[in-house]
Amino acid sequence: MKNSKALNSEQLAELAVTALGDMKGQEIRSISVQGLTSITDFMVIATGTSSTHVKALADSVDKAAKEAGQAVKSIEGKIAAEWVLVDLGDVVVHLMVAPMRALYNLEELWSFKAPAEDAIANTAAEHEA
Repeated sequence: MKNSKALNSEQLAELAVTALGDMKGQEIRSISVQGLTSITDFMVIATGTSSTHVKALADSVDKAAKEAGQAVKSIEGKIAAEWVLVDLGDVVVHLMVAPMRALYNLEELWSFKAPAEDAIANTAAEHEA
């Protein structure tokens, strides 16, 4: 039975994390990117042990979202399955084999401070000294 209640972005990210954990996804990480981009609220990243495992992880997220009554906007990259993206709207799920994840290092990309924030922090520190 489908749940017709819309999930907020945090609940949707948790649903994806649970689905990935159930399928033995590795190094699962949910990152809030609110305030960094208007594209989405959360990035969920996980590693699969093989391209077959990455496809299974994507299918698991797809199935869990649909069972919860949530729309899946698109799934990209399932043919090669080295990097599969599942777009849930407010949550984007990146599923990768380990070499691809190490190469692109999305966690570092999305954990930066905006230059303006750095300048404000430096200015505040200078005034306190």
